[in-house]
Amino acid sequence: MNQETRIFSSADPQPVEIRPGTEGDLPAIVAILNYTIANSDATFSSEPVTVAERRVWFERFSQTGPYRLLVACRGTQILGYAASQPYRENRAFRETVEVSIALDVSSRGQGVGTALYRALFTCLASEPVHVALAGIVLPNDASVGLHRKLGFTEVGAFHEYGIKNGRYLSSLWMERLLHR
Repeated sequence: MNQETRIFSSADPQPVEIRPGTEGDLPAIVAILNYTIANSDATFSSEPVTVAERRVWFERFSQTGPYRLLVACRGTQILGYAASQPYRENRAFRETVEVSIALDVSSRGQGVGTALYRALFTCLASEPVHVALAGIVLPNDASVGLHRKLGFTEVGAFHEYGIKNGRYLSSLWMERLLHR
């Protein structure tokens, strides 16, 4: 998926388009992230972020290569995003990416997440990426189920290693080998 878009049907008559994210998508991405920060434990972040703060995050992505940002939209509404980012800065991990996904609350359970991840893995298929990792803050049955559906397997958990709102949180780590 270079510049072309992917469109899929959902229950809504207006199709969903999946395309590379642009800087103009940042306000909607920030809104999705800030909703998640305020209303769930799906992220360890506890403070809202600004568009300016997310601009640095956005600049690591490109139209080619292993670090991608895709958005799903219906018309002008951003429904969610999926990203592949460096796992660690050490050169030993150059063929490893950490993937993440976030959906607008109104778009969950409609196939948007599956479509976003499938498009992301299509992009990564021709890149020098051997493994994709995902860390999922628990509990999050929907995210664990999505990752399993897309071929991720569990590799372990970090128990009570993060604190949010005065509570200890755990994460399940999953992996998907891309090139065998």
